[in-house]
Amino acid sequence: MKTATKPPLLLLLTAVLTGALWLGADLSLRSFPWSGPEHVHAADQKYTCGMHPMIIVDEPGNCPICGMALVPLKVDTAGGSGAKPSAERKIKYWQAPMDPTYIRNEPGKSPMGMDLVPVYEDEATGGAMITIDPTTIQNMGVRTAPVTRGDLSRTIRTVGVISSEEPKQYVINAKIAGWVEKLYVAETGQQVKKGQKLLEIYSPELVTAQQELLLALENYRSLKDSSFPQISTSAKSLLEASRKRLQLWDVSRRQIERLEQSGTVSKTLTLYAPYDGIVTTKMVTEGMYVKPGMVLLNMADLSKVWVLADLYEYQLPWVKEGQRAKVVLPYVEGRSFEAHVSYLYPYVEGKTRTVKARLELDNADLELRPEMYVTVYLTGEKVKNALLVPQEAVLYSGEKETVFVALKGGRFEPRRVKTGLQGEDGHVEVTQGLFAGEQVVTSAQFMLDSESKLREAIQKMMQPTRAESPDDKAAADPESLFDDAAGGEAGKTTGKALDDLF
Repeated sequence: MKTATKPPLLLLLTAVLTGALWLGADLSLRSFPWSGPEHVHAADQKYTCGMHPMIIVDEPGNCPICGMALVPLKVDTAGGSGAKPSAERKIKYWQAPMDPTYIRNEPGKSPMGMDLVPVYEDEATGGAMITIDPTTIQNMGVRTAPVTRGDLSRTIRTVGVISSEEPKQYVINAKIAGWVEKLYVAETGQQVKKGQKLLEIYSPELVTAQQELLLALENYRSLKDSSFPQISTSAKSLLEASRKRLQLWDVSRRQIERLEQSGTVSKTLTLYAPYDGIVTTKMVTEGMYVKPGMVLLNMADLSKVWVLADLYEYQLPWVKEGQRAKVVLPYVEGRSFEAHVSYLYPYVEGKTRTVKARLELDNADLELRPEMYVTVYLTGEKVKNALLVPQEAVLYSGEKETVFVALKGGRFEPRRVKTGLQGEDGHVEVTQGLFAGEQVVTSAQFMLDSESKLREAIQKMMQPTRAESPDDKAAADPESLFDDAAGGEAGKTTGKALDDLF
């Protein structure tokens, strides 16, 4: 029995020992970093399609979309290990961590109180830095311009409409019902002086009121010397009430005095002009029946007029109250007026999307007429020592404003900036993000921007894969694999199994 069972047991132990030795050798070959540096280098190489850059694979082959042969992906395009060591890198400027447009030439604090962080020459803050050979730059038509300091100014040319002064627009109406017996002002545009007769109204109520005034006057004259003070006082109060009633109907004090002196009731009431002005609207004719509150005449004093100039929203920063302006009559050669901005209206016209600026002008000779169009020139105050770039150098993409800074060696850095006012000479003010003397791209920025966005997207796709790859860790520190928790446990388990077998 015993001699018959020994050969199978020996064969079983031999098979287990052989398998364990093969497993240990395989684990050791996989764990040791010197088991093939060519393999590690090959794992770092990526391949992409020239027509479809979103295709990135680990091995050469053909594109699954167009069938073209894949080409090796450049290290700098994929955001690989092309950066210099920290000791050799040169700081370009210092930047706020929370605001990439806030940059300085030296370390310090950001407006939020945080320490500025360094930005090196091989880094880009607004996207991926790109490098283009000189021949391609010339074929693309890339042009650059320097960032300069200078004064920024703007002269706004706009259209204005003449209007009469609103406080000197008047309405003549009737406060009593009656018929217009006589119309002295019968033409629109007629100039009227204060105190001039306008029209005469016949009103039965007015005749009755005059008769009541004469009766009250006679009653007062007979009772003013009464021995009873209350009777004299009541008669006087009745007389004053009758006078007040006529005054409320726009009967002048002089007319009332004439009525009391003559004792004769007037059939009509004469309305006089309360102000100087010109009749702009006439709504009454002779013989017309009028009611209380009905508008009879509209008048306006045109000795001074307003000019209402239209300003678009982007022009508002250049206009302030009290600013000097020039008003030009387009139909009279060389005729202009000097004025000042007296008021900026606090709302925007819904239809025209403009804000009205009001200017006041003297118009003694009535040369300026309401609803007339004029040309208005507004010269804003200069912004001195501003950082200026050509307006075409700035790319506006919603909330971001980006420029491309041209560096040495055909490199271009996308950088976010903040802009201010726009001048009339084609320059725009840069408040944050650039330094004087730098070169910015003024043409072909859209091609540079698309290339930068593409490389930035590829970097974001590649970085998570490289961060999780164990080959990078092995290449940086070969001995780290022995300290790895998983690798250490695997080695301990294999060694224990061999000890038990032996």
